[in-house]
Amino acid sequence: MSQTQARFIALWSRSGGLRAEAAYADLARLYAEPARHYHTLRHIRRCMHYLDQARSAIPHADAVELALWCHDVVYVPGARDNEQRSADWFRQWADDRIAAGERICEMILATRHTRVPAGLDDRFACDIDLAVLGGRRDRFREDGMRLRAERPDLDDRAYDMRERTFLGNLLARPRIYHTDFFHTRCETRARGNLTWRLGLPVPQ
Repeated sequence: MSQTQARFIALWSRSGGLRAEAAYADLARLYAEPARHYHTLRHIRRCMHYLDQARSAIPHADAVELALWCHDVVYVPGARDNEQRSADWFRQWADDRIAAGERICEMILATRHTRVPAGLDDRFACDIDLAVLGGRRDRFREDGMRLRAERPDLDDRAYDMRERTFLGNLLARPRIYHTDFFHTRCETRARGNLTWRLGLPVPQ
């Protein structure tokens, strides 16, 4: 059993979920779909890395961790309901056995990044999902290529417009990161990476 599988099974079980091995098998199958290049278990393991760094600051770390495990479990390139379908996947497997189930679904939906989340747990879920934006430039560039590979249906111009809209909206926010923990650690580098990607002048 891999460390990734063992971690999920332990979390799922202590949260009250049943059929942990079967749930992981389905989750791993979905994250390994051939159309995926960025939204894979690699992304989830990176989320776990950031979560472990922040765990002591997160009010309900296990619930946030479950939300992160499941937030991209359903990913259809270009679909607008991936987060909703991911929450539905979690709800089906949790089968009312996990006490914080509906809160976890709310956190999954918060990773649409369309508004400022109300709760601190939700804010941590969103910040951890985007923490990779504040990584090294070479890794940021690699992530961009992986994301591009997931949209072969779009030509370069159409993809560039979509990417610029999403990244530009992030850059226009007063804060990319909603929690002080990630704002302190990732904000400056993330803004530098986004500015570089969009070809904008570097602020003086």
